[in-house]
Order: sequence, then structure tokens, then C-alpha cells
Amino acid sequence: MANGMGTLYIASSGLRNSQNALNTTANNLANVDTEGYVRQQVLFSDKEYNTFGTAAVSKQQAGLGLDIGDVVHARDYFLDKAYRAESGRQAFYESCFTAVDEIQTYFQEMEGKTFQSALEDFKKAFQELAKDPSDSVRQNLVVQKAGLFLSRSQSVYEGLKSYQSNINTKVSQDIDKINKLGHKIHELNQQISKIEAGGIETAMDLRDERDLALDQLGALAKISYKEDYKGVVTVKLEDEYFVDELHTYEIGKKTDKLTGFITPYWPQLSDTDRDIYVNVFDFNVDISTALNSDVGELKALIMSRGDHWADYSDIEGKGEQEYLDTTNLSVIIDMQAKLDQMVHNMITAINDQLCPNVTGPVGVTYQDANGNTANLSDAKVLDTENCARGSDGELPPRELFVRAGIERYTEVTGSDGKTYYVYNEEDTSDTSYMYSLTSCGVNEELKKIETLFPHLKQNGEVDQQLGERLEALWNKDLVGLDPTDPDECNIEEYYQKMIGGLATVGNVYQKKAENLAGSVLTIENNRQQVIGVSSDEELQNMIKFQNAYNASSRFMTVISDMIEHIVTRLGNG
Repeated sequence: MANGMGTLYIASSGLRNSQNALNTTANNLANVDTEGYVRQQVLFSDKEYNTFGTAAVSKQQAGLGLDIGDVVHARDYFLDKAYRAESGRQAFYESCFTAVDEIQTYFQEMEGKTFQSALEDFKKAFQELAKDPSDSVRQNLVVQKAGLFLSRSQSVYEGLKSYQSNINTKVSQDIDKINKLGHKIHELNQQISKIEAGGIETAMDLRDERDLALDQLGALAKISYKEDYKGVVTVKLEDEYFVDELHTYEIGKKTDKLTGFITPYWPQLSDTDRDIYVNVFDFNVDISTALNSDVGELKALIMSRGDHWADYSDIEGKGEQEYLDTTNLSVIIDMQAKLDQMVHNMITAINDQLCPNVTGPVGVTYQDANGNTANLSDAKVLDTENCARGSDGELPPRELFVRAGIERYTEVTGSDGKTYYVYNEEDTSDTSYMYSLTSCGVNEELKKIETLFPHLKQNGEVDQQLGERLEALWNKDLVGLDPTDPDECNIEEYYQKMIGGLATVGNVYQKKAENLAGSVLTIENNRQQVIGVSSDEELQNMIKFQNAYNASSRFMTVISDMIEHIVTRLGNG
């Protein structure tokens, strides 16, 4: 009788644990499409055994039923680590390629009216002018095409600036997202630690949330992490502590007053009162996979955006290494600087033909704008003997392109009593003094009266050679592309090199992003074999556990009937 009653408990354990296994399977099926969910697997084990005798070969034992030994929440640490590293690297190159692809759209070389067509139209205008420099129609054509070319160049430049602002918005959003993920990981750490403190439960769903947060964080920045015995994960971001047991160290935003560009920094390591900031990203380290410095979308965004608006001074006069470490680091800054350098050299070459300069005479002094005595031999002055004039014959002649902040010449009287026109040099500390896209325009006087365009010699004859020299500028080697390619080339060759170089960089980024996307997919597929939920497999488990439940139920029914028979029938005998 005792054995019969005890057997009911064995059947009961089968019912109870089969039901629990069904619940776990149902939970898996309910979360088959839930991002970050890890499959839960039930492992059964025997309960204790009672020994009631000993035989020659073994003990005589009776089991007490079934128990759930464990619900496995399996993850592969190494696959997780590889996935987060490779997804971050893929996001880095994908972001870099997106920036290059966007830049290419501004030049419209693949569609629409290309930038190069504006360049060619400008060239054709000078070819027409060379036929007859005195023809007002041809003069007007040059002025019009100059305006169109400059307008198109400025439109591209402003487009690049606008794109920098768009990236800056994305930088701000990514910083907010990183901080939010940091707080989420910290909160989950605390919850997991509380639940698992007794050593009985495993906070599976909370761990899934935390692992998903780590996956998302790994795509945004380079991270490393470690879990302690209490279940608390400590996270480092760019080799600095980001989340520990007690704190989340938020990333701060330093905003540039001029551009509005945001630079992420570590508030806990910085002294903002003394204007000392420790930036999150160190761009002094070369970008390479070997150095593990090419990880994270946020770093790629900041690198592509740059930290300022560029002009030709970001290339001119720089050594190769300095250029590679600064201007070339940002694809947008690099293109801004190269575009501005192309336009700057074209503008100055044209103006120097219309308003040629020579070194001032030795021994002659003049009073500069500050009232100081200066030597003309240290300055450039208008070559009045060889310069052409407009229809009004005035000196100095009109330049085609003018600066916003200063005239081309300052009229002075030398110590010899003669009038000189001193050239006002460009000043890279003040963009309004530069022949740059940000501060340059077509001469308004020439727009109103095209015949003021220089075309006459001192004796009133048409300066045919001036037209020929202006036409020849397009075939003259004026400037090298950058310090890594210093060989001088003409404007059209320069433009082809500039666009070709951009396409090459974009192709490199695209290939790396595509290859890494394949690697990430492979790792994720391997990861899903460990953590993923298969609906077919879970349905099989459901049938198996349901059959086990039914078997336990029938077993209990049989035992119950036997006991009833013993009590009601045999007892009456």
C-alpha cells in the first residue's frame, strides 16, 4: 500500500515537470522573432533514490521520480565577442563609405548636370575670348560663365558643409544612444545581481536584454567587457571605463562655438573649468585593423565629418605626414580643401593675368595702412607697364574675381613721388582676405559693364596676347593635388585626379564593408545555432513533452485505479 501511494508522487513529478517543460517550450515559441532572445533548453534529472537492500552486484534502489536538473541558457562567449568586434568594424567602414557616396552625389558625376560640365563651359568661354578679346559679347560670356562656375563650386562646398551638419546631428544621436545603453546595462546589472544572489535562479530574460544592449553598443563603439562572480558586467569603451558596478560614466558633448560640431569627451577625466578635455577618440593612432582602431560607427562619423570647415590652406604648405594626420583623415575636409585649392589656383591664375604683379622697386619706401614706413621691394605691386586695361583705361584694371574683405590693391605714393598699387596679400587667418570659395565672388563692375574687362594695351590696341595667355592657362600645370601627389597638373587633370581619388577611397571602404558584412553574417549564423530558436525543433519538443505528460497522466490513472481496487474490493473481503 505504501509503495502504491508513493508511486503516485512519482507520477505527479512526471506531470509537473512535463508541464514545466511545455511552459518553457511555449516561451521559446512565443519569442521566436524576439531580437536578442536566447533559447531555453530543459534538462531532466532523477530525484533521489531510496536504498532498501543490497545485492551481490548492486544496490537495490527505488527512485522518487523526475526533476528538472537545469534550464540551459546557452551562449558562446567567443562568438559573442567576435560578433561585437566585427559588427563594430563593419559599421565603421559602412559609415565611411556612406560619407564618400554622399560626397559623390554633390558632384553629380554619375547623373544630372555634372560639375565637370561647368568647368568645361568656363574653359570654352576663354577659348572664345581668345579669338577677339575686345568683343563685348565674348567678354560677357566669360563673366557669365565665371559666375556660373563659381556658383556651382560654392554650391558643392555648401553642400559638403550641410552634410557635415547632418553627420553632426547623427553624432549627437549616437552619443545619446550610447549613454542610454550604458544606463540600461547598469540597471540590468543591478537587477540580475539581486535575482541571482541566492544562487537558485538565473535571470535569463534580463541577461538577454543586457546581451542585446552589448550587441548594440558594440556596433557604435569599440568595447571590452568582463562579468564578475556576482553577474555584474563591467564595460570599457575606447579603453576607458564606461559601466562598472556602481556607475555609468556618461559621454559628454563639447560643442564648437563656430561650427556647432560636437566632440565626445569623458567628463570624469576632464577639467572643463580649465578648458581641459579628454576626448573619447584618439585620432593620433593610425586607423587600422591591426591596431583595432577601426571600430564603431561613432568614430567613423566623427572622422568623416572632421572638426572644421576646410579651405585650401588645409593642404597648401603642409608636409606629407602632417597632411595625412590632419586633412586627409576626414574625407569631407579633404574634398573641401581640394575643391577650394582648385578654385583658388584657377582664380589667382586668371586674376594674375588680368592684373599682373611684380616686385616693387628697390630703394623706394611708402606708408602702409598702419602709418609705418615700408619698403616697396618687400611687396608686390601692379605691373603698370604690361597690364591691360578696360574700356575706361583706369588703373588698376578690374580683376575678374574679388575678395569680400579687401580690394586687390592699395594705392600709395612712393618716396620717389610715383603712384604705386600695392597688392594686398592673402591672409589665411581671415577668410575674407582669401581667394576662397567662402569669400570670393565675380566682380560686380564687370557684371554691369562687361567692356571694363581688361583687353586694351597702353596704346589702345587690343591685347590679343592676353586672350591667348588666358586660354593657355587651362593647359598649364598650376598645382599638385596634395602632398602625397605633389606633381603639378592643369585644372582638368586636377579635377580628374580629385574625383578619381575619391572613387578609389569609396571603393576601398565599400569592399571592406561588404567583406565584413559577410563575416558578421557568418558569425551571427554560428551564434544562432547556439542561441537561436527553431520553431520546428520547439514543436517537436512540445509533442515530446506533451506525450510525456500524457504518459505520466495514464501512469497516475493506473496507480489510482489499483489503489481504489485494493481499498474497495480487497478490503471488503
